[in-house]
Amino acid sequence: MIWGGLILVGIAVGIGTGRVEELSQTILGSAKDAAELALSMIGIYCLWMGLLRIAEKSGMIQAIARGSERLICKLFTGIRRGSEAVSLITLNLVANMLGMGNAATPFGLRAMAALQEQNPDKRRASDDMCLFIVINTASVQLLPLTIIAVRAAAGSSNPADIVLTAFLATLATAVFGVIGAKLCAGIGRRKT
Repeated sequence: MIWGGLILVGIAVGIGTGRVEELSQTILGSAKDAAELALSMIGIYCLWMGLLRIAEKSGMIQAIARGSERLICKLFTGIRRGSEAVSLITLNLVANMLGMGNAATPFGLRAMAALQEQNPDKRRASDDMCLFIVINTASVQLLPLTIIAVRAAAGSSNPADIVLTAFLATLATAVFGVIGAKLCAGIGRRKT
């Protein structure tokens, strides 16, 4: 509280006391806009988190994981087939593909813990862990729901017109990220 007061005093001195009221109104208006945006996005997150939870409980995610297990095990060479890490990575990727980065975080943390269990050197991140971070960060967006929700809340006339651009950009970053991670892993193996 003291720091906030000192910052406001510093701002008041810097811009002149006549504009402090204008600054206060701007700050309060921005806080109101942020709260309205957060409230408008809660519904979307609740819906998709609920659907992901239903998909997980119904076995749909496990079916998707079994279908994608071959690809995931080719990418992540240290993962054992049928391990929990495959399902968790799949959940994380699906949530990211739907543009729900915040919803993907818990699955990503659990996937990283599962990868750490399979890691032979517990003091150092495995190549699979590093690759997962790269793929998670690239986050291929098939349907960027968060961006669409933000654009809709901001009054965009066509909030979904970002879909193709987002997909192409995130796909390119994912492909180059995977190639870079695999190259770095190969260089690291040659050094040891």
